[in-house]
Parts: sequence; C-alpha cells; structure tokens
Amino acid sequence: MAEESDATTRQQVLDLIVEKGPVTASSIAKVLGLTTAAVRRHVTLLLESKEIAEHEPGAPSKRGRGRPARHYVATERAHIHLADGYSDLASKALGYLGQLGGEEAVESFAAARSREIERRYAPIVRDAGTDPRVRAQALADALTQDGYAATVRDIGGGTLAVQLCQGHCPIQNVAGDFPQLCDAETLAFGKLLDVHVQRL
Repeated sequence: MAEESDATTRQQVLDLIVEKGPVTASSIAKVLGLTTAAVRRHVTLLLESKEIAEHEPGAPSKRGRGRPARHYVATERAHIHLADGYSDLASKALGYLGQLGGEEAVESFAAARSREIERRYAPIVRDAGTDPRVRAQALADALTQDGYAATVRDIGGGTLAVQLCQGHCPIQNVAGDFPQLCDAETLAFGKLLDVHVQRL
C-alpha cells in the first residue's frame, strides 16, 4: 500500500515537472502540500530513472545566500511515455494529410502553425521593447510557460547574438517525421524577434 502511494506521489511530482518545468523541489512541495525533503526523495528517484534532469536557468536570479536552488525539467524519456499516444496520432494525421493533399498540404499546415505562433507571442515580444536580448528573453519566458523549458544564452565573443535554447519541445516526436514544423517555428521566431534565426 505504501509503495502504491509512493508511486502515485512520484507520478504527481513528475506531472508537475512536465507541466511547470523548470521547477524547484520547494515549488513542487508547496503545490502538493508535501515537505521539500519528501519531494527531494522522489526527485532523486526520478533523476536515477532518467525521467527528469537538472536544468540550468538562463539568467541568474536575485536570491539570498547559499547555493542556488536546483531546477528540474522532464527528459525526452518522460515525454515519450506521456505523449506516445498523441505523438503517434498526430504523426499519422499529418501523414494522412500528406497522402491526401501532397507535400503542399503538410507545408500549408506548417505555415498555419507558424502564423499561430506569431499571433500568440507577438504581443509579448512587442511589449518587451526593442532590445533583441530582452525580446528573446520575453519569448523564452512565454515558451517556457507553454512547456518548452526555453532559456536565452549569450554567445559571447563580442557579438550581439544570443541562443534561444529549448530544453524541451512538446512536438519533437512529430517534428522528427515532419521537419516542416521546425522550419515553420524557426521562421516564426525570426519574424517575432525581427532578426535572422538559425536552428542549430
């Protein structure tokens, strides 16, 4: 009975990391009404099973003394388990769309998705002002709210360029079969940020 309860709690911890990640153990504890120590025990087991990983936050946050809190995100392994059914269905639906309407139909779907990304995030990026790094951070924050676990990193070397990194892509399994989705997303990010965007 205790093992079953532990498994249920561990699943709740994992579900929150998937939904809210990157997230700290103390944040999870508050949501679930548990002690931070209890959550850390589940986090340790999830780390060992490679269902979650530590996430390096983009910009350092102001905090008190002591070491910074660790943030966690779900790994591809966890997402595969959670999204297998939806990814498979989406891949089959896009495959069927391609059979019916050809490559143009899939491209049209990807373009529509690109327009939707632009529509969704344009007000957020616009309100961030004109500084490219601030705009990129605003986009990263919005993407993180939507499950991308996005961060911005300075490339350095005296350039103005930054990297917009996605710790998780909610459609990565489908995009593996239909790279048009990634291409459309890259195009949307370029339009939103009004800069050249190159996928690495």
